[in-house]
Amino acid sequence: MDKDTRFAFLVIGLPFLGLIYCLGIIFLFIVSPFAQNHAFITGILAAMIPFSIAVFLWIRASAKAYNKNN
Repeated sequence: MDKDTRFAFLVIGLPFLGLIYCLGIIFLFIVSPFAQNHAFITGILAAMIPFSIAVFLWIRASAKAYNKNN
């Protein structure tokens, strides 16, 4: 995958994935009684999933750059 393809995915694909994720969370709140009754827990989990993915990607990229420099 070249740099132009990665950039296109970042600019076009990532916002669509975020939109689909948000719509999925909204749909979950509509259809799931558990999510409705435990909205705080569901909201924390919904926020932690993308945050955890971002932390994982950041640490992996940092470790790769650190190993490349040493």
